[in-house]
Amino acid sequence: MKDFIETRIISTVQKLLTGKVNELLGDNEYHIPLIEFSDYQGGSAITPVISLSSCEQTEKERIIRLDAYSLTITFPLPEMPESEFYCYTVFATI
Repeated sequence: MKDFIETRIISTVQKLLTGKVNELLGDNEYHIPLIEFSDYQGGSAITPVISLSSCEQTEKERIIRLDAYSLTITFPLPEMPESEFYCYTVFATI
């Protein structure tokens, strides 16, 4: 059951990033690489790494059997003069 929940969380985050976030990045006046999760090999997209791990639960979360997670999204960018700008733009969009 726990694996199912974790898979759904990651899938939902991927849909959010490739949907709404890409839409917002596309509306930006500057050219920002879009987010992609397929085996894309070009340089015009970013493929983030999503990590989900269980967190320590509070006493209340344990009593009501509520799972707690930590979600980390890492955006690997090539070393370029624009990389820092891309990081700030994607972070501000999310």
